[in-house]
Amino acid sequence: MALILPVKGVAPEISSDVFVADNATIVGDVSIGHKCSVWFNAIIRGDVNYIRIGEFTNIQDGVVIHCTFKRNGTDIGNYVNIGHNAIIHGCVVHDYVLIGMGAIVMDRTIVESNVIVAAGAVVLEDMVLESGYLYAGVPAKKIKPLTQNQLAMLQELPHNYVEYSSWFTDPMD
Repeated sequence: MALILPVKGVAPEISSDVFVADNATIVGDVSIGHKCSVWFNAIIRGDVNYIRIGEFTNIQDGVVIHCTFKRNGTDIGNYVNIGHNAIIHGCVVHDYVLIGMGAIVMDRTIVESNVIVAAGAVVLEDMVLESGYLYAGVPAKKIKPLTQNQLAMLQELPHNYVEYSSWFTDPMD
């Protein structure tokens, strides 16, 4: 069973239709909206500040989401895909974003809607990632505009994860 704990009297608020894997950890001032999924070994730690996650967002295996004491909460929008082993820390991620596997997004960064952060990218503090672009590298840089296929994928992928999570909650379907 997932580890879901209050911190200093503040318990996570998780919509009833969220899939949370058995070994995920969610603690403290965390809010997770409808149709999200939190996959195996993910950690969402709202112990030193808040974490807000919108609807239809998937937090994939091994992701760490944290915040900064007395400085930066973490806001994640709707229809966001956070790839395996990514780190999201004290930043703002708007809607229809893909954070690639192993990427790091640091404090006070703003990721606008319709952005792809490539696998392994390191987004440094205080960056603003402009809508409609792919960012990659260490440190991350704007690489090129998103294609129509990439924009369509940002629309489709969150719904795929709703389906995948149903395999665990409705195993006979």
